[in-house]
Amino acid sequence: MNKAIKSLKFILVLIASVAITSCVQDDDYTIPSSLGDEENKVLEELLLTGNEISFETVKAMYTEGDFIEPVDTNDYVKGYVTSSDQTGNFFKEFFIQDSPTNPTSGLKIILNQVDTYNQFNLGREVYISLQDLHIGEERVGNGVITIGGGTETDQFGTTVTSLNEIQIRQKVLRSSVTETITPLNLGLTAINGDHVGLLVTVDNVEFADDLAGENYFDPTEVFDTQRILQDCSGFTYPQFILETSSFSSFKNEPLPILNGSITAVVSKTFDGASLVLALNTIDDVNMENPRCTLLDIEDFEVIFEEGFDNSLGAWEVINTLGTNEWYASSYSGEGYVRGSAYDDDITLEMISWLISPSIDFDANENERLILQVADAFSNGQPLKAYYSNDYTTGSNPDDATWTEIGASEIAALPENTGFFNNVYDETGLIDISMITGNAVLAFVYDSDDATISSTIDLSNVQILAN
Repeated sequence: MNKAIKSLKFILVLIASVAITSCVQDDDYTIPSSLGDEENKVLEELLLTGNEISFETVKAMYTEGDFIEPVDTNDYVKGYVTSSDQTGNFFKEFFIQDSPTNPTSGLKIILNQVDTYNQFNLGREVYISLQDLHIGEERVGNGVITIGGGTETDQFGTTVTSLNEIQIRQKVLRSSVTETITPLNLGLTAINGDHVGLLVTVDNVEFADDLAGENYFDPTEVFDTQRILQDCSGFTYPQFILETSSFSSFKNEPLPILNGSITAVVSKTFDGASLVLALNTIDDVNMENPRCTLLDIEDFEVIFEEGFDNSLGAWEVINTLGTNEWYASSYSGEGYVRGSAYDDDITLEMISWLISPSIDFDANENERLILQVADAFSNGQPLKAYYSNDYTTGSNPDDATWTEIGASEIAALPENTGFFNNVYDETGLIDISMITGNAVLAFVYDSDDATISSTIDLSNVQILAN
């Protein structure tokens, strides 16, 4: 009798062990290594029958305000994981970017799963099968394009909801590849909305002066704490937000007081109002250098200045596309040149060149360019800056050789999507010390095939040297 009971207990333990093992395998987050794995079979089938599309094509599937229909085509997108929830600073989400090096676009995936770092580790190559999933925003108006499993609608609009366990297993597929992510190296002022989801490194930064002695998280906050990062790229401190969750394991660590670099994921605040950086780990903070100091305007000489006092002065305006062109105007005593591709409710094709008189760049050293720009009704940035050593006055600009300058500083200018507010924003110092000999500067309004109609007012152009 005792032997029978012992045998029965052994059988029950064995059955329980098999059941427990089966449950663990259902949530097995180990790396797939053989084609015999169920996950790899599903991925193989997707690669054979599906159609790979770009991140930009995925984003174009969503139009704000539209009813979000499920994807009805057998498309997939491939990306590389840039975020990790291992320290608790991300929750039920991860970001992917389109390449492990020199990425151009990122996407967010929301899923009803914690500890995703076990399964979707940093650098993991991931394939998202989009059919029957939804593309939209997790919160109305936050501007972060997200892949989700469903939708919900309230008085503010329709948003996407998290992928459930079945959708994760069937739609979010790992390959056996884990790449080393090379962070995109950017200055604080160069980070913009196009970088959301990307892993970036910012050098020569420090926490704001008044944060000495503070921790990453403020205990008086409930969810997230925003700490100000700054750099010394000019005469003022450009600033950016580092956001830390109340659930992060490093929230009580002290903020570094020195200068250095930080590697983090570009994200947005909960309401989407501001761009932020979010750390995967504080191991990605390396601040061991002396704090920086601002440049002193007294150390520089203004060697060229144009204020456009209701006049083009000696500058040329030449169009290479369309008829809308730069023109001089003024408001409340402020002179400027204005460019806009908007005309009678439509956006026109427009490429208009505003070209300076010739400037001798051998007469000084360490030249820096500063622009003062106001905008209105912004739907993109049409302003570009160039220099040329072989442009001939009155000729077609397309026949000359031009080198672009100041792309990141111009991209970092704030955008005003509303009416004219006559607020002129100043670019950071644009390095033009590489220009030699006699050269001209050109500021080009390019409507990008009639897709951008923003009004741009250029009020002042200054060249400094020391």
